[in-house]
Amino acid sequence: RLQEIYAAPIKEELIGQRIKEVRDSGVVTAAALSPQRTAQFSKAVVDAGVDIFVIRGTTVSAEHVSSSHEPLNLKQFIYELDVPVIVGGCATYTAALHLMRTGAAGVLVGFGGGAAHTTRNVLGIRVPMATAVADVAAARRDYMDESGGRYVHVIADGGVGWSGDLPKAIACGADAVMMGSPLARATDAPGKGHHWGMEAVNEELPRGKKVDLGTVGTIEEVLTGPSHTPDGSMNFFGALRRAMATTGYSELKEFQRVEVTVADSQHTR
Repeated sequence: RLQEIYAAPIKEELIGQRIKEVRDSGVVTAAALSPQRTAQFSKAVVDAGVDIFVIRGTTVSAEHVSSSHEPLNLKQFIYELDVPVIVGGCATYTAALHLMRTGAAGVLVGFGGGAAHTTRNVLGIRVPMATAVADVAAARRDYMDESGGRYVHVIADGGVGWSGDLPKAIACGADAVMMGSPLARATDAPGKGHHWGMEAVNEELPRGKKVDLGTVGTIEEVLTGPSHTPDGSMNFFGALRRAMATTGYSELKEFQRVEVTVADSQHTR
């Protein structure tokens, strides 16, 4: 059913309309395109006045190669754009370093780890997020030395379904996280507890599905509390603050250097 719905051609005029609706709410506005669609629709996105431009695929390299589209040279594209660009996903030190060298302002880390993704089953590919984030953070450190101090933001994209996943991502070196399932559980989310990713609508090989997560509270309660349940589905910011306080940290940058241990079982994570 999702494949049928998304099979309709993209209407370029709707891109600007949707971006304007978000901008009019007074928030920082980002818009994402796949590498395959970037050349075709980037002008419509930029003209709509986005604050952040995102190029997102399951995995993205410094030069996207396609049999049906002209290759996308990320370095040239980013250089010619007047807004910050975030690119991803990636999961290794080398891939992240290459993306950072294109001039990206941020790198998305991870692929196939979300609640609605089936990439692991379909493609046999999945990278443990703690390892991926730590490796990309190491690439960022070395790139800072190489570039004379240019800082690239590391963003964990996948596997952040519960409040306890947020401090773990930061502890491994992430500056921020992408949140899908937690926001989908908000009562004011448009999906009313349902969640799916763009990988679910691929016309040839879908790598995701529609999942019913249910609802737990308002978006404010999900992010800042108060929480009504002990399962980690609410008050993400409060959980991060409490985790930092418990381990003796008051600054996020310092918390990124907290000592991390590896458990031999997911039940002790």
